[in-house]
Amino acid sequence: MKKAFFTFSLAFLTVVSNLFATPFNKYLTKDEKEQLDSGTVLIKSVSSLKKLSVDKNAQTEQVINAMKKLDPSYIAEIIQIRPYKGNEDLLEKINKTLSDVPQYVGIPYWSERVQKWYELYEAAEITGLLTEGNSTMIAAKLDMAPFGEFDAEIDIEKYDDHYFYSMKNLDKLRYKDRFNAVGKEKMQSVITVFRDGDNWILYAIGGADVARIPFFTDRIQTSFMNRIKSFCNYIFEKI
Repeated sequence: MKKAFFTFSLAFLTVVSNLFATPFNKYLTKDEKEQLDSGTVLIKSVSSLKKLSVDKNAQTEQVINAMKKLDPSYIAEIIQIRPYKGNEDLLEKINKTLSDVPQYVGIPYWSERVQKWYELYEAAEITGLLTEGNSTMIAAKLDMAPFGEFDAEIDIEKYDDHYFYSMKNLDKLRYKDRFNAVGKEKMQSVITVFRDGDNWILYAIGGADVARIPFFTDRIQTSFMNRIKSFCNYIFEKI
């Protein structure tokens, strides 16, 4: 009888624990959690991958592993929580938006240095497309001033309750065609959307391994991080 009661209690506690489980950890502050609970998009810079606001689990593992492979020197997190009810088609919406590469041209970007609005990409086109099952690979050509034109690879995985997007540069990015600012495959944006109880969690990490260049490092770092933040924030707001 005692053994049966113990088994039942353990099972009950496991269920309760799962009900109140959260993907967030101690690096998400109380104020940031309140911001998320209000539905606001949270954008924050992170000093290390060890200080991401989420722990690695079945939903976030793919995103975190992608960033670990990149090993970026600069990292940004973008997070939003949305109720599942009323947003049942969220995965279809984000997939439609992120797959429409030519529309990237309309994304606004605010330059802190010159206090002026620009377009994030001056040109964006799809040069190749391959879909197999739940996975899609898009080859794209993007033009992002002042770093010029470059080829990019976009990988998408879409399931009934989970979505993954990754974009990385396939060419070196040169600053005003004067020097290399970021090496091949050293700038990446990854976005995931997954179900968490009654909510959707929209979670993105952007990273760049920026070259150390005297007098230009801070400017280039700010430029890249603001572009990554602008891209993810625009996508979250658009859907």
